[in-house]
Amino acid sequence: MSTTETKMRDAICVLGAKLAARGLCPGTSGNISARVADGWLMTPTNSSLGELEPSQLSKLDLSGKHVGGDPPTKEALLHRSVYDVRPKDGAIVHLHCTHAVAISCLDPSCHHNAESTLPPITPYFVMRVGKLPLVPYFKPGDPKLADAIREYAAGHRAVLLANHGPVVAGTSLSAASASIEELEETAKLHLLLQGLKTRTLTDLQVRDVEETFSS
Repeated sequence: MSTTETKMRDAICVLGAKLAARGLCPGTSGNISARVADGWLMTPTNSSLGELEPSQLSKLDLSGKHVGGDPPTKEALLHRSVYDVRPKDGAIVHLHCTHAVAISCLDPSCHHNAESTLPPITPYFVMRVGKLPLVPYFKPGDPKLADAIREYAAGHRAVLLANHGPVVAGTSLSAASASIEELEETAKLHLLLQGLKTRTLTDLQVRDVEETFSS
């Protein structure tokens, strides 16, 4: 095992513990993955993100074959589909965080618009998430979900699975984590503001943020 892979295993476990400590992955929900030179590392199925061990992590080769560690998350196909259409990203975090899941359960008429379930409430949501489209419902682990997510993930770093939760890709574990935490906080803000007159960023302000922080 390379030094780089060893460090990545440690980093996934540290991230899992952080997300669990913040209450973002109750029970055995959620999963994390990262690219390595010869495939992917993924959190195992039915594992608590707060109790991961580096040697326990699942290893998949470049063909998607399970070659080491415990059996991978049932969403392994979903992760691989996102990586296929986002070749520059190196990590994915999928959580069942409460407020984002609540948004995913709303009637579509309650969403911001057809392009994004959440409005641009803050510049940080624009910077770290952008638009958040809703992927139609499929049962967890369904290959049809892995197929459906491709068209959404190709143009968006973050998507929301209907009645399920968010999936966020990033260039690194820290980037994916920062984005999904910002997403959850924006979902919380959006729900807190329901029924109140709310000022969101204008289209011009959104473009300004996008152009300034596009890197």
